[in-house]
Amino acid sequence: QVQLVESGGGLVPSGGSLTLSCVVSGFPISDTSMGWYREAPGMQRELIGRTTAWGERADYADSVRGRFRVVRDNAGNRLYLQMGHLKPEDTAVYYCNTDGGLQPWGQGTQVTVSS
Repeated sequence: QVQLVESGGGLVPSGGSLTLSCVVSGFPISDTSMGWYREAPGMQRELIGRTTAWGERADYADSVRGRFRVVRDNAGNRLYLQMGHLKPEDTAVYYCNTDGGLQPWGQGTQVTVSS
């Protein structure tokens, strides 16, 4: 049974940093590209960063490039999102999934950036 469990969100001041975690069960993340998504209030869920199966390549949405980094731990079947220089517009619920969002979504983790 596939399960994606995100954690690590919280309230952080503008300019702060946060690292999100995603524990994956039910398939090996080493088989596929993985990504982080976010859904802000009133907005569609968007892919903000992804990395290939062994991390050899990563790409990011313009809005987070240079501030966020996707890190994968294939041995532990975990995915991380390192976030820095946070802005109020980064406030959203954050999710992990395969590139393309092919697995059942987890509950996400809320990140709130105060101005």
